[in-house]
Amino acid sequence: MSRYVLPVSVFGTAFGCAVLLKNHVTGGRCPSKATINGKTVVITGANTGIGKETAQELAQRGGRIIMGCRDMEKCEAAAKEIRGKTLNRHVYACHLDLASMKSIREFAERIKREEQRVDVLINNAGVMRCPAWKTEDGFDMQFGVNHLGHFLLTNLLLDKLKESAPSRVINLASLAHIVGKIDFEDLNWEKKKFDTKQAYCQSKLANVLFTRELAKRLQGTGVAVNAVHPGVVATELGRHTGLHQSQFSSSVLSPFFSILVKSPELGAQPVVYLAVSEEMEGVTGRYYDVLTEKEPAPQALDEEAARRLWEVSSRLVASEPAKSNPPAEGRQSPGPAVGAVGL
Repeated sequence: MSRYVLPVSVFGTAFGCAVLLKNHVTGGRCPSKATINGKTVVITGANTGIGKETAQELAQRGGRIIMGCRDMEKCEAAAKEIRGKTLNRHVYACHLDLASMKSIREFAERIKREEQRVDVLINNAGVMRCPAWKTEDGFDMQFGVNHLGHFLLTNLLLDKLKESAPSRVINLASLAHIVGKIDFEDLNWEKKKFDTKQAYCQSKLANVLFTRELAKRLQGTGVAVNAVHPGVVATELGRHTGLHQSQFSSSVLSPFFSILVKSPELGAQPVVYLAVSEEMEGVTGRYYDVLTEKEPAPQALDEEAARRLWEVSSRLVASEPAKSNPPAEGRQSPGPAVGAVGL
């Protein structure tokens, strides 16, 4: 009997430490009980994961929810589910493909035409560590979707956000930005060997730089802009990481990850907090690690890099390249034409 005491004790200690660590990294639930009746929220990538859970909670709090998604079948199903669970009939599915400048412009035009106001814009959609795919317009998929797509969308909706002030923009960032670097000479991985991890980290650093530069440019308008790392969350975002592609990772590592990784419902709480909390009124240009404001990595505080990224991004999204047939997912398309600044 005694020979089992030590192994059981070690296992119990390890499990207890894991539970305590999980409670620490999850950050808990949004402490604010604020409702958002009469307010309109636009959320990208809202048919699954953090986006879907955010949409559901904000619908529960009375918001008018616009879900922008690429897969309309999944988006319609998610919107229907949320309407049923929250009894809020003002939850709508709209087509938005962030890998297409044309789709982004069409989505923004629809919002400006059909919605009286936009109180909260949540730039949630993203791709992580995918192969060397290109967007419809020839951008690296991760840089194009995670940064350029949301850069364009946000700028196209700025007038509506200003008219609805006080309003909020929330950019989903990642702790991965701390090892990111912006390669202004080769943003789209056309000259150097592709590194999917670095491509992701670059795009997440771009999110934080964009947040800070946008907040600076919007001072005095009543539009607040903040970035948030929601924590380590079990979503479809990590489907390209290879965690479950070997027997070892599936059988040995996966159980430990399941203890430490939080659910999409908990992952949505920091986003909900930034969207509704009275404490966040007027707070702008900040970076949050779950529910706690923190200083981002030193390279994310580089004001010159933020300004330069803004100018380069403006040129890249200003013109769409001439193309015959849009590329299928994963197929390379011609590089983007660079036109005059103007969104």
